[in-house]
Amino acid sequence: MSTLKERLKGDVVVHLKAHNELELTTVRNVLGEIETREKGGKTPVDLNDAEVTALLQKEAAKRRDTAAIYAEAGHGDRAAREIAEAEVIEAYLPEPLSEAGVAAIIDTAFAALEAEGIEPSMRQMGTIMKEVTAEVAGRFNGKAVSDMVRQRLG
Repeated sequence: MSTLKERLKGDVVVHLKAHNELELTTVRNVLGEIETREKGGKTPVDLNDAEVTALLQKEAAKRRDTAAIYAEAGHGDRAAREIAEAEVIEAYLPEPLSEAGVAAIIDTAFAALEAEGIEPSMRQMGTIMKEVTAEVAGRFNGKAVSDMVRQRLG
């Protein structure tokens, strides 16, 4: 299976051939942001899919925020373009989880602790969060996951 970065690079060619200006520009901008992140530090790094997904989420959110600002200022055309770019980016994101799906993952983490003979308490919050966060990985709000685990422990 190809990585998310490879998929983005492949889609540049597809959008170029199909003359999809909006999609082409958006994907190129995202790839530029990925490259900047990879080469921006003291030592170059290669972003994995989870890091690229997090970056895509930030880019989509940034465009939605900008669209809201444009809409408030009365620039509907610019706001529409920003929303369209956000939708292009969101097409590359994994399918979001429902609250019930996250609750099931949390239940599994609790069951795993109980199977080891450990009674889940606030002391195990970090262990539970590590396991749950690895499975949720950008498909549900991290703060909401934390709140759900705390509620279950409380």
